[in-house]
Amino acid sequence: MRRLSDVLKITGCHLGRRLCGLAVAASLAVACLLQSGESARAEVAAWIVVDAETGAVLDHKDALRQWYPASITKLMTAYLAFKAVREGRATLESAVAISANAHAQPPSKMGFKPGTQLTLDSALKMLIVKSANDIAVAVGESLAGSEPAFIEMMNAEARRLGMTATHFVNPHGLPDNRQVSSARDLAVLARVLWQEFPQYHAYYGLPAIKVGKKTLRSANREFLARVRGANGMKTGYICNSGLNVVVSATRGGRTVLAVVLGAASGVERAAKARVLVDAGFRQRSGRNLSSMTGVAGGPPADGYCKRNTKPTAEELLATYGTGGLRGTTALSYAQLDPSINGVRRPIVGAAPQQVVSGDDDVPTRDDGKTDWGKVMDEIIGPRARVDQAVQVGLGVPTGGAPASEAKVATLANVPMPKEKPVAVMGAGSSALLPAATTQAPTGEAKPGAIFRGQPLVILPRPIPNPRP
Repeated sequence: MRRLSDVLKITGCHLGRRLCGLAVAASLAVACLLQSGESARAEVAAWIVVDAETGAVLDHKDALRQWYPASITKLMTAYLAFKAVREGRATLESAVAISANAHAQPPSKMGFKPGTQLTLDSALKMLIVKSANDIAVAVGESLAGSEPAFIEMMNAEARRLGMTATHFVNPHGLPDNRQVSSARDLAVLARVLWQEFPQYHAYYGLPAIKVGKKTLRSANREFLARVRGANGMKTGYICNSGLNVVVSATRGGRTVLAVVLGAASGVERAAKARVLVDAGFRQRSGRNLSSMTGVAGGPPADGYCKRNTKPTAEELLATYGTGGLRGTTALSYAQLDPSINGVRRPIVGAAPQQVVSGDDDVPTRDDGKTDWGKVMDEIIGPRARVDQAVQVGLGVPTGGAPASEAKVATLANVPMPKEKPVAVMGAGSSALLPAATTQAPTGEAKPGAIFRGQPLVILPRPIPNPRP
């Protein structure tokens, strides 16, 4: 790649270095992309913003495109748990036991030994805050008798709710290309959770839990601490999906939900969610969520996270900043066919504005490195609350039946949800689900238990259920 000075000489520009530099900046950007042969950073792949009360879709992009939900899957696991409590098949003090199958799940996990018991209340806090895969399996087994039976319940519930792009093969969201959903479907799930179970809203807003001496913080804590009215909900990440999140916020008695799929970093995910939520509160009407059905586009090719590089602090400030760095960037994004590896490749936009005080645009620490705290202050919002960890214990209430003797619901006596009629898609629509693809290899669980080599702390009673 030639230096800018060489390009100026070759092009014969006589307008001065600064003006000529602006004139050829776009060409240089394109040339760099062509010569490098590397995929450029993708834009956030899909999103949707919904009014939680009315179901009005306030904004969306590619909301019907199938995507890998990752750990947002655990919202369905939580929904079925709340539903079991409502129907009297379980209580928040019901015993959840860690089986050998649950213990074998890969991280993120709690790492409790097989036979460990905890209440459903404690399990739900670990499920949502820690996103523990072993706990997700244990909850499913405790509610349905086995993991396969619980997965069948998940899919039956998805059909009942009209989640037309969704198919589950596990209760946690670990990599499996057969497990798909869409921004629209995840908004449907988030909305029924919010509407049907208001008494459990506080679960989604826990920034951290403390188990024994270990404090475990939510991956959604920056959104919770920095966005006005934030209620939280659930994050998710696997390489093939990028970083996903379902969020909600309440202002003036009105709640807005947003789903973000395919972000390149946790900071970008929170910033995009903040922008969408803010915009959602300025919008009142839109088509109803129930009128959007079907599938429009398939999930990205494997290795999405490797193609979708993290944005720099300067890019984040230019895209999401509320002050400070201003002006357009050298790159904008064009929407391409989603079948092209799931990546939106950049095209050259308007020439960037000259930044006079460039050294002041990206805040730095005393050591010269980027001050990410100040960057987040600018693109997400200043911290308005401090993380407070809620103590979560193990064990079941005194006098409670051990898990081995507890009455466990099975598909034989749990009524399966009735399927909701699905509108017939028009001509040209893709099939509901893609053909099954290669499943991620499974093997012996990797180390990652939080209590490696340390005794577990058994508490006689669980912490009371959080109240909204």
